[in-house]
This record gives sequence, structure tokens and C-alpha cells, in this order.
Amino acid sequence: MQRDEVSVYVGLGANLGDALQTVQKASAELANLPLTQLVVCSSLYQSSPVDAQGPDFVNAVVYLKTRLNAIDFLHACQAIENRAGRERPYLNAPRTLDIDILMFGEATVISEELILPHPRMKDRAFVLLPLNEIAPQWVSASDLLKVNGQVVRLVQSGVNSTTT
Repeated sequence: MQRDEVSVYVGLGANLGDALQTVQKASAELANLPLTQLVVCSSLYQSSPVDAQGPDFVNAVVYLKTRLNAIDFLHACQAIENRAGRERPYLNAPRTLDIDILMFGEATVISEELILPHPRMKDRAFVLLPLNEIAPQWVSASDLLKVNGQVVRLVQSGVNSTTT
């Protein structure tokens, strides 16, 4: 029996190495996951680290549809991070790639491995601005007002979509 397709929003970020290329490559790798289709990728944005130090991040939000379950999707995302050289020496360390599942359909999950929806996504302009670009129904004016003081700059505009 095949699972129903689920809408998934994923945050991408990188601040080590060629961050722009890494985020673009991660988007393509997500699109190539089994039983998964890329619907749209936001523009790329640059932001300072939040609750961390290091170089500025390049960020994007990707909207996908998948038939994978949430844990299998998480493990696939972690494998992409690992291939990009992701290390976790300490909390909020600079990283070659960070992939965060923001929303997985209507799922609410609280486990040691995964929390959905992402608990801090509405606190971060680098998530809300690209999410608002591709899925404004998930971002309110009060959400944007809450992160108004966080500086996020457009790096590469244009939404990349596989649908018309």
C-alpha cells in the first residue's frame, strides 16, 4: 500500500565553505529523494547566525511533496547533511549544511528525534521570509512583525519551481 502524498516545507542553511552552492545542491538532492517531488524553492537569503557565531548563513525554504514518512524523510535529510560534510561538534556550531523540517503535512510530532512543526521557525526571519515568499498562507503579518529586527538580505532572487 502506498502512502498518501504529504506537503513538506524544509529550511536549508549553510555558513561554511561555498554556502550558496551547498544550499542549491541540497535543494536538488531533496528533489531526487525517492517518492519525493520538489514543488518550489525560494530565493536565497543571507543572514547572521542566530544564537551562534561564525560567518553569515545562506538560507532558503523548499516546498516538496513526498510519500515518505516523517522519520524516513528526516533520515534522508540527515544523509544529505552528512554528504555535505556536516559535523556537530557543539550546539549551534557553524555548519556546511543544515536541513530543518519545518512542517510535514498536518503532523504534530514530539520525539527525541523530531519535533514538528519546527519549534523555532516563527522566531527566525531567515525562515519566515523565504517561507512567506513561497507559501504566504503559513506566515502572518504578526509573525513577520515579531522578527522585524533580524536582518536578512536577498542573495539570489527568483523562485525555482517544477510546476506551472
